Amino acid sequence: MDGIREPLCRTMSNMEPLRIAMIIGSTRPNRIGPGFAQWAHEMAQGRDDMSVDLLDLVDFDLPLLNEPAPAGGGEYTTPHAKKWSRTIAQYDGFVFVTPEYNSSMPASLKNAIDYLHSEWADKSAGIISYGGTGGVRSAHALRLVLGQLSLATVRATVSLTLREDMKDGVAAPRPHQDRLVTELLDSVGNWGRGMRFVRGEKN
Repeated sequence: MDGIREPLCRTMSNMEPLRIAMIIGSTRPNRIGPGFAQWAHEMAQGRDDMSVDLLDLVDFDLPLLNEPAPAGGGEYTTPHAKKWSRTIAQYDGFVFVTPEYNSSMPASLKNAIDYLHSEWADKSAGIISYGGTGGVRSAHALRLVLGQLSLATVRATVSLTLREDMKDGVAAPRPHQDRLVTELLDSVGNWGRGMRFVRGEKN
């Protein structure tokens, strides 16, 4: 077994750094998601195993799904869907930053996910949720959706509460949350490298 494991470990350690997208899931005016996302994004800087880009759904202006064909066929006709497809396809994994709205994820995030199909498949994903009780129900709902798209969601999670991880209306996560973000990114990276092999990629 060791003779098999050692070459595999060497191969995975020599991989190109992963490309990870951290996606802000809320598009509501005056949302607090960008503050939490920027905090987590800063924690990701300086890592040599991955590069992390911050993507804001507001910048993609995705209307309620208006593609005539199901996403599974990959036959996009609208400029916004084609742009979104090109953007997501280039990443090895994702970190979703989502609030909890009525015990689930915001419609903006579900809509953005539903626009695509194969672009998500066989990649890794982590979830940073926030809300009155840490957004745990939103994270649970999101896991179900991501699993349907063959995304490997990692067990490590970050749950931020509005009472304890904000101050004067501004994101101010407690110190222990820094460690949880690092653990989340580590897991997304580990699974992301493994999923590269699932997709048949060598680098």
